[in-house]
Amino acid sequence: LCLQVPELEKATVRIRQPERVREIIQSLREQGVAKLQVISDFDMTLSRFGCNGRRCPTSHNILDTSRVISEDSKKKLKDLLHYYYPIEIDPNRTLEEKCPLMVEWWTRAHELLVQQKIHKNDIAQIVRESEAMLRDGFKEFFDQLHKNNVPLFIFSAGVGDILEEIIRQANVFYSNVNVVSNYMDFNDDGVLTHFKGPLIHTYNKNNTVLQGTGYFQQLSTRTSIILLGDSMGDLTMADGVPSVENILKIGFLNDKVEERREKYLDSYDIVLESDETLDVVNGILRYLLTE
Repeated sequence: LCLQVPELEKATVRIRQPERVREIIQSLREQGVAKLQVISDFDMTLSRFGCNGRRCPTSHNILDTSRVISEDSKKKLKDLLHYYYPIEIDPNRTLEEKCPLMVEWWTRAHELLVQQKIHKNDIAQIVRESEAMLRDGFKEFFDQLHKNNVPLFIFSAGVGDILEEIIRQANVFYSNVNVVSNYMDFNDDGVLTHFKGPLIHTYNKNNTVLQGTGYFQQLSTRTSIILLGDSMGDLTMADGVPSVENILKIGFLNDKVEERREKYLDSYDIVLESDETLDVVNGILRYLLTE
């Protein structure tokens, strides 16, 4: 397989069942472009986890640390992060334990943001001034999918308005890109009043929050899936797809690599450890999309 996808030779790549991965990639290629769709998380999956030893911001972080947030609220938002993030990534806690705590975290964070009276017109500038970074190779990734009419579904527990703006400013917000995320609701004066429902957090990225969108139903012939995520919660993102024939799950293991490796290797077909690029994904797409 490395002959067809040399990127799989990268030192960051770990695969528990190479033979199985080879079969899935072969099947995806045989099924053809017309059956393919990509389902991806955004924060720390399409966007970078770190750069030069520093953490890159998520779409929530970009807002949390921007000039439109008071110092007092910045501190409160940071406190929430320090309390809840270790719970979110703790490999020893069950989903049942984590879910209500994630709802609590997102709800409290969103309430703090609403108190700031954020203005819709400030969003583009907030993103421009931020340290948001998409992964190296993002342009090829978005371009390849767009050129071949492959739908890209971004399923994010982040802030939809912010992540859309990041993609827009990178000039890759094409017509094949669809986003489901937490969107802000503004009043007639353009001031944030609340977040639209349903609330999407790390561990409910599944069919429950897609009710009524009909997105996957419209794509019912797209039965070949490449799924990209960076958490255990991302593994359910394709649950709404009516009939999956082939699915290749690629996981970015960004943080606490040693202690989480086993769990990721059990769950994802390909695990990319501390890899800030989309090289492997692009290599696979190149192989699938070239005649």
